[in-house]
Amino acid sequence: MIEVTRLNGKEFYINSDLVLFIEKTPDTVITMLNERKIVVLEDVDKVVEKIIEFKRKVFVGPDLKDRA
Repeated sequence: MIEVTRLNGKEFYINSDLVLFIEKTPDTVITMLNERKIVVLEDVDKVVEKIIEFKRKVFVGPDLKDRA
C-alpha cells in the first residue's frame, strides 16, 4: 500500500498492485484495475517512486533496500 493525497488534502492509502495506469492531465490521475479514477496531489514521478519503494520493501526487505 502507498500513501497518496486527494486534492482536498486528505491522505489515504491505495493498493499499488491494483494500479492499471497513471496519467498526468495536468493533475495526476490514477486508474485502478476496476477503472475507478483517483485524482491526487502527488506528481506522476512521485507516485511511481512510492510504488517502487514499496515493492523494494516487500521483495528485498526494509533492511536491505539500500543494496538494491
